[in-house]
Amino acid sequence: MASFGRVFRLAFGACALLLVIMAAPASAQQVNPTASSVKEQQLLQELDRIQGRVSIPDQRSGVLEQPQGREWREFRNVTLRWIGGVAIIGMLAVLVIFYLTRGMVRLDSGRSGRTIVRFTLVERFVHWMTAICFIILAISGLNITFGRPLLLPLVGLEAFSEWSQWAKYAHNYLSFPFTVGVVLIFLMWIAGNIPNKVDVEWIKRGGGIVGHDHPPAQRFNAGQKMIYWIVVIGGGLVAATGYELMFPFYVTGIEGMQIAQIVHSVVAVLFVAAMIAHVYIGTIGMEGAFEAMGSGDVDLNWAREHHSLWLDEQRARTGPNDKEPQPATAAAE
Repeated sequence: MASFGRVFRLAFGACALLLVIMAAPASAQQVNPTASSVKEQQLLQELDRIQGRVSIPDQRSGVLEQPQGREWREFRNVTLRWIGGVAIIGMLAVLVIFYLTRGMVRLDSGRSGRTIVRFTLVERFVHWMTAICFIILAISGLNITFGRPLLLPLVGLEAFSEWSQWAKYAHNYLSFPFTVGVVLIFLMWIAGNIPNKVDVEWIKRGGGIVGHDHPPAQRFNAGQKMIYWIVVIGGGLVAATGYELMFPFYVTGIEGMQIAQIVHSVVAVLFVAAMIAHVYIGTIGMEGAFEAMGSGDVDLNWAREHHSLWLDEQRARTGPNDKEPQPATAAAE
């Protein structure tokens, strides 16, 4: 009887062990391996970001994801394009309408045939260096915002990739001479660009752009002073924020770089719109204006109509040293 009980217990134990072994895979299949893991949304709610470990010294580059990134992407892909499009296309539309209704601002007294030095060679060199750099920076920068939706469908992926790569190189490297130019412009012309009472009167009388009035102005009128400060302040902002983006994580973390990109892009597109107006006035908008930065000399009547106070100061300081045109016979000799 005892031996029977021992055999029964052994048989019962073997059956129980077999049942456990057979049930184990089924139980394992029912376990959710991710049930207790932390979800991405939980991380964002608790830590406000997803941050990993990096091997480079600056640990700020370890931020993989943070909620402000979505807001920045929405701004870059939607809001910025609206701001840039409205500012630039709007400025072009205003200038076209203005030109069709007002036309070029002509010299009321015609050309005198005598000229006076308006800008020196050094001043013109600094101006054109900065202007050329700005044009390339503007085109390459606008490609970042508008290139993919506008240019890519027209030229194809390969050509667009090649163009964008060279545009990026130009944008980075030409930022340095542009910054130098902005600093030199600030130093060269700061004395003549401090606003004063003459500018208030110039604005009240429409600056000679509206109607045919010619309010007195010094070397730089109120409109030119406005352009000067746009260049100095706007150029300073795009330079500072641009270098922050060019050398990431040296100054700030990802949040600071997102703010820098927003400031850089908004100021840049408004800067472009303002410079379009500046180019218009300096070329087809006003007769004789381009000569100031072309040859450096302007017609005496142009100076008298647009900068009469400056002309009086120049002639009082140096005397009437206007350049007389040489007769053809004398030139031939």
